[in-house]
Amino acid sequence: MNSQKILIFTGGGSGGHVMPALTIIKKINQHKHYEIHYIGGIKSIESELVRDYELTYHAIHTGKLRRYLSIENLKDIGRIFLGLIDSWKVLFKFDKDTSLIFSSGGFVSVPVVVAAYIQGKKIFIHEQTSRVGLANKICSYFADKIFISFEDSFNYFNKSKTFYSGYPLREECYEETVHPIIINGQNINDSAKPILFITGGGNGAMLLNKLIEKNLTDLTKNFLVIHQTGKAFLSEFEKYKNSDYIPLAFIGTEMIDLFKLATVTLSRSGAGTVSELIAVGKKSIYVPLRIAQKNEQYYNALEAQRKLGSIVIEEKDLNDESFMKAIKEIGLKNPIVKIDRKNGLQYLVSEIEKRFSSNS
Repeated sequence: MNSQKILIFTGGGSGGHVMPALTIIKKINQHKHYEIHYIGGIKSIESELVRDYELTYHAIHTGKLRRYLSIENLKDIGRIFLGLIDSWKVLFKFDKDTSLIFSSGGFVSVPVVVAAYIQGKKIFIHEQTSRVGLANKICSYFADKIFISFEDSFNYFNKSKTFYSGYPLREECYEETVHPIIINGQNINDSAKPILFITGGGNGAMLLNKLIEKNLTDLTKNFLVIHQTGKAFLSEFEKYKNSDYIPLAFIGTEMIDLFKLATVTLSRSGAGTVSELIAVGKKSIYVPLRIAQKNEQYYNALEAQRKLGSIVIEEKDLNDESFMKAIKEIGLKNPIVKIDRKNGLQYLVSEIEKRFSSNS
């Protein structure tokens, strides 16, 4: 194995598709055996998240695929076609025998996978959720191997080339250490109050944001509130900022430590968030995104409910009363409970290495 081995990752549109890829990249970069590339959108969350990693980023056009009729589908067909041309140009320079395309889903991955298939390149894909997304469903027909985080996902793919890997969790999830978290010069670890952490994902969640805004005065009486608002919403919440309320556009490497440190975490239930909180061992409050494909977030949250007793509040049931009741149920003490949870990180790294060692 040498530096000529080319790993090309793709996936994006949300942090849920990007973070699994970056977790693998961080792990595999320790070996320095690979030249790593990432293909993502032109102005997208993945283009921002990859900046701290040792890789080459290639921006392509991308369009959204919808399961319903919309005039936007016609526009996006053109964008997808442009993305296919962009992907072809990027991939053409790499030899098929010394490269691997690894897709973590999202619409940006479709033209990349199709172009790679036409060029005869090896393709792996990873599905994070228990209910397959449309992009990965399409990509699965072109993939050599499909890896899944939940065993329920076997129902959506060709079983002969599908493997249960588990979700690639950051290794920090399994560490007992909580590293110092300094935000705006404030050491969060030294807080005299219990911490309430709210996250709607990398892009934020308006529903959760409005809930916190409405109840902020009551919440800061008992908690230090740390709120990942999303970049688009930050300006609306900065006016409330004080020693008991810290709004942030995005939280990166501190996320796992915040999960460990927080007494209560309120979040959507993307596969990554749920998997990490289960691995950390923290009972949490989830509000699944109602419009998620096949209600996937609801089923993700049920996994945490079964394993840790986490609280699931559907959007139709979310109000001030149900929210405050859930906080009271968790209480002001919420110790970490360690449970067995398969980490797909090493499994996926081994599969990548196996591909190159066997050149198959």
